[in-house]
Amino acid sequence: MRREKERLYDEYLAAAARAGDRPALARLAQRWQPKLLGHAWRLTGDGELARDVAQEAWVEMLRGLAALDDARAFPAWAMRIVTRRAAKAIGRRQRRRQTLEELAREPEASAPVNEGEQSAEFESVLAAMAELPPDQKSALGLFYLEDMSVAEVAVALDVPPGTVKTRLMHARRKLRQSIGN
Repeated sequence: MRREKERLYDEYLAAAARAGDRPALARLAQRWQPKLLGHAWRLTGDGELARDVAQEAWVEMLRGLAALDDARAFPAWAMRIVTRRAAKAIGRRQRRRQTLEELAREPEASAPVNEGEQSAEFESVLAAMAELPPDQKSALGLFYLEDMSVAEVAVALDVPPGTVKTRLMHARRKLRQSIGN
């Protein structure tokens, strides 16, 4: 029930922001920045790049919010923008790389720190999740951490629903193997 109330509140904020309500837009940004940043991090694996992606995504969202016909679609729409921006940023980064040696020297990304204490089990799941390929990590994060449906994840990642299901299946299998269940 709580998640449904949150979705309705987000829908209200998106509709109000679309109508020009600046405080609603500020509240929407405050609520969604951590989610969008987390999604960008799952896609890029780099905290600094994720922050850049999220910032670029907000610029695009602010420009396109008036054209969003259905406020209920805001979560998937916003995640899709982040997905596209992350893909562009990764593409730019890959084009800049001169050799495979530079790729090997690239530092490992660290997970964003969540507020409050995390259970050891949750920590182990997050650690195992960090080892997943970006496409599986992002699908898993949107489905479980952001509580999106398969259809919403498909829109957010700009892939068919069957691809989302396949990514979730492979991600779950890898997590089970990594955690040892």
